[in-house]
Amino acid sequence: MSSYKLDYLDQLESESIHIMREVAAQFERPALLFSGGKDSITLVQLAIKAFSPGKIPFPLVHIDTGHNFPEAIAYRDKLAEQTGAKLIVRYVEDTIKAKGLKEPVGKFASRNALQAYTLLDTIEEFGFDACIGGARRDEEKARAKERIFSVRDEFGQWDPKKQRPELWNLYNGKIHKGENVRAFPISNWVELDVWNYIKREGVELPSIYFAHEREVLVHGDFLVATSPFIRIDEGDVIEKRTVRYRTVGDMTCTAAVESSAASIDDIVAEITRTQISERGETRIDDQVSEAAMEDRKKNGYF
Repeated sequence: MSSYKLDYLDQLESESIHIMREVAAQFERPALLFSGGKDSITLVQLAIKAFSPGKIPFPLVHIDTGHNFPEAIAYRDKLAEQTGAKLIVRYVEDTIKAKGLKEPVGKFASRNALQAYTLLDTIEEFGFDACIGGARRDEEKARAKERIFSVRDEFGQWDPKKQRPELWNLYNGKIHKGENVRAFPISNWVELDVWNYIKREGVELPSIYFAHEREVLVHGDFLVATSPFIRIDEGDVIEKRTVRYRTVGDMTCTAAVESSAASIDDIVAEITRTQISERGETRIDDQVSEAAMEDRKKNGYF
């Protein structure tokens, strides 16, 4: 009898690599949606393992809102160069001008909802039939409803009532003309799994994931980095705090957390103690309504 046994990270990795290879096998023009955040970085690491010694067989696609953290953009470009993967960047700013879209206004005017237009245009431009994303079910209740292969209709819309069964790791990628699939290889991972995997694999991350001093606007429970993209009002409290980021989105809607965690071990210990999800603690755009994420997904969001 064999005593061969996988630990839990090996099991998660194996499942994710299987999903990556299924995407490559079932679809003609897949792409990997890349933001420079830890989850999409993990996807790239998994893709490297899945297709080694060859190159990643699909491009990295970034839908750039123009409100990104500079550290994430610098990391994005560096990673694409290191891996030799093709990087496709499309800009929400260009979509706003081309389609005459209304720019959001307000204190934290986020372009996140407008990303869907740019993404759908990019899918049409390159004929992508599958987009690999780093969403995880533990992040948010709308994402918990997703299957690993999530079908979007010809308008890029997601219907939570039309999810396909996925039994015994069998994934149905059959789609009609005009439809596409969003595939989520790390859907069954949780935040702590991602950090433990990054530690095990020795993956480099953008510096903003670790404790650093930054000028922030104190807005209720949120610490929002000061930037040209948010409105500073008279009476706003601006302070220098030692913070880090649990998730990396736009500077307009992603808050930092006060932290002294300077290493991955420190971060793992910190996450183990917390009782608030990363999006719940840091994403201002998810606070707009009870179903903010689900509404964005129905309109073509990642």
